[in-house]
Amino acid sequence: MKMSVFMSEEKLVSEAIDTLMDRLGAVEANRFLSLPKKKRMESVKRHQLWQSQLEKDQFLGSIFGEQS
Repeated sequence: MKMSVFMSEEKLVSEAIDTLMDRLGAVEANRFLSLPKKKRMESVKRHQLWQSQLEKDQFLGSIFGEQS
């Protein structure tokens, strides 16, 4: 079995940037690296939003089956 060896973070970043530059070109690679990161919604707010859009009877029916 072949043993896997992780490259250092510095080498990983260097290889990734080289690959982006080769495949996309300098302008598009720079554009990709400059894209803003999507900020994650805090978990309690995400849960409250989910609850506010929830159809209670439909949700409970899907979990417990329709009660006669």
